[in-house]
Amino acid sequence: MGWEEGRQPCFSSAQLQGAFSCIDQNRDGIICKADLRETYSQLGKVSVPEEELDAMLQEGKGPINFTVFLTLFGEKLNGTDPEEAILSAFRMFDPSGKGVVNKEEFKQLLLTQADKFSPAEVEQMFALTPMDLAGNIDYKSLCYIITHGDEKEE
Repeated sequence: MGWEEGRQPCFSSAQLQGAFSCIDQNRDGIICKADLRETYSQLGKVSVPEEELDAMLQEGKGPINFTVFLTLFGEKLNGTDPEEAILSAFRMFDPSGKGVVNKEEFKQLLLTQADKFSPAEVEQMFALTPMDLAGNIDYKSLCYIITHGDEKEE
């Protein structure tokens, strides 16, 4: 994903299609309640209230195909702080709210989902990623570095 100073994130068509494909678990071209439930389950959140899933689907005002997904995605990003957008994405991998994500689990996601990273790209990213003493990714510090730069470089 590209970031321009002072602007919203720029996502490629392939990245957005990959995100849609990750959510569209049954690969029918429409995001349904079962797709959302399975996506949450894969992220470790197994008991999502029906009302929450229904509310998410109602935002599309009809079947959520890729075009509707793009519209909803754009509406959610419009006016958001890039740092907050990145933090929100990482929070999906941190259901307990501890501010860290498991390095090995995240590595497997990077290697196997959507725009797959190569092992070398993962290692390059982890070389610059703040870790806690247990070896978990400190994503709050990582988000700060992504949006403000690494203080050590200045």
